[in-house]
Amino acid sequence: MVQQLEPVYRNDLVYIEVEPAEIPWLKIFTTDGCKEFSQCSAATRAEVFELLHLIELEMLDYFKPDKINIASFANYLPQVHWHIMARYQTDSFFPEPVWGVKQREASLDLPPMDVFVTGLQQRLHAR
Repeated sequence: MVQQLEPVYRNDLVYIEVEPAEIPWLKIFTTDGCKEFSQCSAATRAEVFELLHLIELEMLDYFKPDKINIASFANYLPQVHWHIMARYQTDSFFPEPVWGVKQREASLDLPPMDVFVTGLQQRLHAR
């Protein structure tokens, strides 16, 4: 069963959720219910890419990660969605994917996620 979270941003094409995790992690979902990205409208595809770019830049600036991971699998939830994660050499899974084998106990001292989300929401609504 997939947990439904309250979106931190929504428009007619997409919505964004925070994934509760030890690392900063957002997910962008399309609202049209498409199973494959190629089935989405051109406007939806453009919106997703614009948001991926914007969120990556905001995460790099705010969280100062070692790497940003962007993934789209949609095997459990066959709906187009993208994961954007700020990764650190000291997170529990690095260099493995967050779905991989745990490598260690995390040693992270990150700025508050709620402050990041508030700033991101302001930036998104100002577009």
